[in-house]
Amino acid sequence: MSWVVLILSGVLEAVWATALGKSEGFTKLWPSVVFFGALALSMGGLAWAMRDIPTGTAYAVWVGIGAALTVVWAMIAGETDVSWLKLALIAGLIGCVVGLKFVDGAH
Repeated sequence: MSWVVLILSGVLEAVWATALGKSEGFTKLWPSVVFFGALALSMGGLAWAMRDIPTGTAYAVWVGIGAALTVVWAMIAGETDVSWLKLALIAGLIGCVVGLKFVDGAH
């Protein structure tokens, strides 16, 4: 269950990171509300998952998921260019996150 919570928390990291950019320095209400809500849930989930998953592994997985999804969303939304190199780097990042899960098989 900790891994499911950690993955969902990583998804929420992408949500709050995107909302932070959209809030324009907290001058826009709804992106700011989404930012603070997603931030609280994401951090809470990360903290909960770290009860069972080692800190280094949990944090790396959380950041990796959030970073990959944030870049993918920016590509889908047309906010950044899509390139084969970016896609390959995102795939490598995801591969490393999955690898950490398998290396931490005891948990």
